[in-house]
Amino acid sequence: MFAAFLQLPIYAQTTTTGSKLSHEVKMTSGWVFYSPEMPRIDILVKNTDDIKRSENLQLTVSTDKRTPVYSFAQQTIIHPYDSAMISFSFGLPEPEAIVSLPDNQPDLDEFWEKAKKELATVTPDYKLTLLPGKPGDKRKTYKVTMRSLENAEISGYYCVPEKKGKYPVIVSYMGYGSKPWLPNPADNPEMAEFILSTRGQGLNQPGNIYGDWITFELGDKDKYYYRGAFMDLIRAIDFVSSRPETDTLNIFAEGGSQGGAFTLAACALDRRITAAAPTIPFLSDYPDYFSIVNWPAEPVQKKQAELKLTDKKLYETLSYFDIKNLAHKITCPVIMAVGLQDEVCPPHTNFAGYNRIHSEKEFYIFPENGHNVPDQWWQIRYAFFEKHRK
Repeated sequence: MFAAFLQLPIYAQTTTTGSKLSHEVKMTSGWVFYSPEMPRIDILVKNTDDIKRSENLQLTVSTDKRTPVYSFAQQTIIHPYDSAMISFSFGLPEPEAIVSLPDNQPDLDEFWEKAKKELATVTPDYKLTLLPGKPGDKRKTYKVTMRSLENAEISGYYCVPEKKGKYPVIVSYMGYGSKPWLPNPADNPEMAEFILSTRGQGLNQPGNIYGDWITFELGDKDKYYYRGAFMDLIRAIDFVSSRPETDTLNIFAEGGSQGGAFTLAACALDRRITAAAPTIPFLSDYPDYFSIVNWPAEPVQKKQAELKLTDKKLYETLSYFDIKNLAHKITCPVIMAVGLQDEVCPPHTNFAGYNRIHSEKEFYIFPENGHNVPDQWWQIRYAFFEKHRK
């Protein structure tokens, strides 16, 4: 079984009725098809027997929810030790045709404006601790702590060029439960970097008071984990903007998975970001998302049952934090990377938010990647940041 991304991620399953025929699905157009091109699936059928075989080749195409879309059958005659290429073609819209309608509550903007006003009343109290360097380093690295919404302590690693001056800065947001990492002080001598650990995660995980973050105070939008976490994203922008070495015209944001969602949320809630590069973004299109994946649907639904929340109440709460509902507020250029085989944050959910962005945007689909991106992505996103440098 493989996935070919069309209107939704499409799963195609092939079967043959005979035991002496084998089949192999060939990659066609990198599994990515753009209108008006017709999607095509090529299947190489081999006869390993010494007699002619006549078998029925069947192809079933379904969405990522396993809803049938097409079903094909073709009688195939293969001579002894011979092979044949069988092609099936069908029509569906391209990724940018995905429509996932917003389901936000009427007070969405008011909700986030209130949170930002509360954040502004919290003194950041930035503290920087210089970390030991090594010969050959071109940048100094600091551990940073600061205060965010509800006076929560958050932290991160900040890397800045040794030479005095004004520098662009990349703010990196971390994935769900990611282990903290340091920027490489030997790289990027002309750019600063800040890697944020939001409340209870990364550097702050030893003091985590939130348990499983995605279920913390799930029944109350004003106490839910991601209300504070989204404000942490803005506090990170506050921090880099406060630094004398930061060129505030060139603040870039990036992150993968939860970090990809954080990147998009930060862009929606803070206009100081110049350009952004989210990958395989999380937290988007919850109703569809939870009908496709096992995690994080299972812990959320378990907590829903414990709290006796109706589906209506659950999705009302989550709608405030759904990237799909925030994406239209983004004004900066965005480049997004998608792993076509991603079963954690399926491409369908990535595009649910992406397609509601109205600013300049582009995307890369990596056909053979799952919940990750290949090494080539880092150069692609760096070139994108350079392109939009002011």
